[in-house]
Amino acid sequence: MRVAIYARVSTDEQTTENQVFELEKVAKRMGWTITEVYADTISGAKAKRPELDKLLKSAMRKEIDVVMAWSVDRLGRSLQHLITLLSDIQSKNVDLYLHQQGIDTTTPSGKMMFQMCGVFAEFERSMIQERVKAGLARAKAQGKKLGRPTVPPITVRKIQNLRASGLSIRAISRKTGISVGKVHAVA
Repeated sequence: MRVAIYARVSTDEQTTENQVFELEKVAKRMGWTITEVYADTISGAKAKRPELDKLLKSAMRKEIDVVMAWSVDRLGRSLQHLITLLSDIQSKNVDLYLHQQGIDTTTPSGKMMFQMCGVFAEFERSMIQERVKAGLARAKAQGKKLGRPTVPPITVRKIQNLRASGLSIRAISRKTGISVGKVHAVA
């Protein structure tokens, strides 16, 4: 069996080495040949992940038989994305092995467990979003100003004067240290 490993971490402070090390041991034990290791440093919520996209192209070209990942949450946290990914790779008869969940989609029970794990991953993401929203609502209720800071009135006048004198938006941006977009909005 030709295998591709996919590993993902969310931040630069983390490493994919542990995931890859364990998956390489499993592949060796199963007698599988690792053709490629794909690793992303990006949030699992992002739909576009460069290395995952490369892996999926490889699967679509039937260059691999199995996709191995440490856990379902390494592939993504949206149930819709996970189901699409699974159906895409399975349309090419490529299977999925998820180490932490012990899921191997060569079996019907493995397919079912994969979908259930996706539901829980999406639920976890929704819970995080709800906590963030509650925190923002509390901060707002306590009178904290949310969002990007506004341009001080004195700076707005300076920008308007510079614009009136004929300076370009970009030149004003460089001169004041205010972004081009904000200069454009107040000029």
